Amino acid sequence: MTYVTSYWTDRQRIRRELLTRWDDKKLDAYENYIDRVRAAVFLAVELYEHREGIRPSDDPEPQLNAELSQSIHLRGRAFERIMLLAGDDVIEAAHTLNAASREVDWQATGRTPGTLPDWRDRNRAVFRAINTFHEAARTDLGVSGTVTGDSHPERDLLLPPARRQR
Repeated sequence: MTYVTSYWTDRQRIRRELLTRWDDKKLDAYENYIDRVRAAVFLAVELYEHREGIRPSDDPEPQLNAELSQSIHLRGRAFERIMLLAGDDVIEAAHTLNAASREVDWQATGRTPGTLPDWRDRNRAVFRAINTFHEAARTDLGVSGTVTGDSHPERDLLLPPARRQR
């Protein structure tokens, strides 16, 4: 009986250690992916604002394009880790987030035409998709609570006050 109890206890301990190890890797992958998505969005915003004359950058446009391209590449690599480690709902949320962030990239680089309201709608869609990804990742990791809903109402983009006409 002692042998069976010892065997069962060791088996449960090893199973818990494996689950914890994979959860750590998932958390790292989820964190890295969101970080890469946000980095690409912020670079796209800088490029878009420079191209549209909203807020000129100190960096030339070719450099901004190169930085955005590199960031998109790193985001793609981070996405691949999601595909390897995540559950189905997280993978679907990542696909949705990828599509929304690509639309921001395309308008920033001029591949997709659009107005300033289109641009803002695309950015809102990205941040809604980030929240959806957060929810799916939290569920996958067994984290209680939510990042949306009654306790956490949806927030809009932080925009500077409109310029006054002179």
